[in-house]
Amino acid sequence: MTNTATAKAPSKLDQLAKLLARKNGASIAEMTQATGWQQHSVRGALAGSLKKRGLIITSQKIDGTRRYRAEEPA
Repeated sequence: MTNTATAKAPSKLDQLAKLLARKNGASIAEMTQATGWQQHSVRGALAGSLKKRGLIITSQKIDGTRRYRAEEPA
């Protein structure tokens, strides 16, 4: 019997963190599409779980669309 290590798929919170780490960040629409969550669930994750992970979430309105970014604490 062989024991092959299988990589654990990234969680939806990991997916959100990756989107937020991009140079231009991500919009709520992009995050809902990536996770399959509703808008209020994405906002809750931003304000709760991701904040507890130590990420600093900032937002900025660019061309009429609010974009969110995550920064590592200093």
